Amino acid sequence: MSESVSASPASSPSLPIRKLDAGEAGFAHKLSSLLAFEAGEDAAIDQAAAQILADVKKRGDLAVLEASNRFDRLGASSVAALELSRQEMQAALASLAPQRRAALEAAATRVRAYHEQQKIECGSAGFSYTEADGTVLGQKVTPLDRVGIYVPGGKAAYPSSVLMNAIPAKVAGVKEIIMVVPTPDGVKNPLVLAAAAIAGVDRVFTIGGAQAVGALAYGTATIPQVDKIVGPGNAYVAAAKRRVFGTVGIDMIAGPSEILVICDGTTDPDWIAMDLFSQAEHDELAQSILLCPDAAYIEAVHASIDKLLPGMPRHDVIRTSLTNRGALIKVKDMQQACDIANDIAAEHLEISTENPQQWADKIRHAGAMFLGRFSSESLGDYCAGPNHVLPTSRTARFSSPLGVYDFQKRSSIIYVSEQGAQTLGRVAAELAYGEGLQAHARSAELRLK
Repeated sequence: MSESVSASPASSPSLPIRKLDAGEAGFAHKLSSLLAFEAGEDAAIDQAAAQILADVKKRGDLAVLEASNRFDRLGASSVAALELSRQEMQAALASLAPQRRAALEAAATRVRAYHEQQKIECGSAGFSYTEADGTVLGQKVTPLDRVGIYVPGGKAAYPSSVLMNAIPAKVAGVKEIIMVVPTPDGVKNPLVLAAAAIAGVDRVFTIGGAQAVGALAYGTATIPQVDKIVGPGNAYVAAAKRRVFGTVGIDMIAGPSEILVICDGTTDPDWIAMDLFSQAEHDELAQSILLCPDAAYIEAVHASIDKLLPGMPRHDVIRTSLTNRGALIKVKDMQQACDIANDIAAEHLEISTENPQQWADKIRHAGAMFLGRFSSESLGDYCAGPNHVLPTSRTARFSSPLGVYDFQKRSSIIYVSEQGAQTLGRVAAELAYGEGLQAHARSAELRLK
């Protein structure tokens, strides 16, 4: 461990973050309670979203315009007036300070390179094979035609999310990307528009909320219907995405952000404290957890938290998040830490240890893994390359990061030869009769010699 960390000033009370011991009775129940998060589908929000969607489906542009003018305090005369030109996106890019533009372009280059490699490795070329009788079976992979990307606006403006959602869609071969972004009071974020230009977004509408989701899902006279909607939003957006699933595809319904750090006690405790802060500052409901076998090191991290927290601009959000949903957990050993990590199935998992690969090999469930003490989660959020749209709320047990594969679909290819039909026809007919589906059976039998 690094040199000792000074304690917080006496005038600043120590943060009352939970400290748990995996060896104590009742730990499993305490952990389960800590992890419990109910998305809490608010009935009023869901009903409001449903009404907006129904209105958009019925009245199209007029409903979108009325809702946008009402909720974002706009004075637009038409939905067409809310579409931004490519020239405006390019102008936003040109307006950036050189260092900020270079950072955005560097991040985009890395994200694109990663997803191009992902496309190669994930079977995007399809496959086929020929059986002895000439029957050919296979799979054709094709991109979606049109995708909608929802980007938060107002105070929560995330150009990195534009890159992470649009670039893999472009790499997948999606023909057209429609971006929607709310602009309360007409205020447009130049960094978001610049990111759209860099990522190759085709059209941008300055609308948001459930009305934007409805416009993308159902289509209007001005806004074309998409095949899939991706991207984060507020509770109304999440409720709307749930309701339009089936009409269009969606990426996921994301919960609060999470970070789980496994540390062997060899990393500077200030680093770990700041890594915990990096998720806690997102939201009061975000979750930050440390697993470590070294009790003295856990105390050092707590001291670092107390020392560093007062200097954070979002200290109130961080304090609430760590107090209500954070934890410093003492484990027996690193193997137990990995076992608990698999149970938590966190969105972001840092393995801040010597020889991190040996512990990574034991992890089955995590949205993204950050290996080694220099791999801070924040690098993954912006520029490492892998996607930062990740499963939350333990859904990493059965789902994956957003990727090229989310913007593609697969069609089975079945070419049955005359000889193959003699064998397969008898098998299919027998099973069809067993299911009482005589037309199925006869359809196969008619092709028998």
